[in-house]
Amino acid sequence: MASKSSIDHEVIPVTALNCNFRKKLGLYLNPQNTVAADWRTVAEMMDFTYLEIKNFEKRDYPFEKVLTEWETRPEATVANLLSILEKAERKDVISDLKEIIDDDCRKYLERQLRKPVQVPVVDSCGPRTQEREGITLFDDPKGLLPETFDAFICYCQNDFQFVHEMIKQLEQTECNLKLCVFDRDVLPGTCKRMVVVISDDYLDSDACDFQTKFALSLCPGARSKRLIPVVYKTMKRPFPSILRFLTICDYTRPCTQTWFWTRLAKALALP
Repeated sequence: MASKSSIDHEVIPVTALNCNFRKKLGLYLNPQNTVAADWRTVAEMMDFTYLEIKNFEKRDYPFEKVLTEWETRPEATVANLLSILEKAERKDVISDLKEIIDDDCRKYLERQLRKPVQVPVVDSCGPRTQEREGITLFDDPKGLLPETFDAFICYCQNDFQFVHEMIKQLEQTECNLKLCVFDRDVLPGTCKRMVVVISDDYLDSDACDFQTKFALSLCPGARSKRLIPVVYKTMKRPFPSILRFLTICDYTRPCTQTWFWTRLAKALALP
């Protein structure tokens, strides 16, 4: 399939496919079908176990959950998804949704090429006159052009389900943002901003503590705009004092959840 298109689907993760595609794909695969392969067949080909598939059956829209779980795996590329659909003899799905798939892939590739803004940086000797493109989170020892992101997501593993929802809401919608998620984007790169997912588990993570303090090393005039703390569940421990001066995006209050993602997307999209 990939050879017939100018887009190399092998290098594009399934996370590049937005909600519109996912809903339409679910319309094809969610209904139980006695003639064509449905979501259960596809889930089996994605190597989900019998018990996992039985658990997915409890969902109103099971395939959307299957895809959400599968896309966390390293083999979850657009090319592999198309290959699975082809092996399941659902070429009708590929044909009908090809335009949406290619459009999402093109948008993903465009995000890869997007240049970040420049922000001042400081080191232990004080402010520099040199400017650097965004928050540099990974060194590039070979001097190659680093990948660029709208934001680096700092989180601990126990909070990954919320990060997964963040990817869906900010990358796979019209927000069209590009996030750097450690488990997915382990490559050299720079980020315009840093989102810190605060939780009780986060406070126990030395790695998260280091990453946050690194972002705070930005000059005082820039860090309030570059660092965005997010709280998504009630905490038992006090909020970190080093972050209290920043505006917090609070997902814990039902009254703010309706516009939470819109507000966060606007903050990340600012120059």
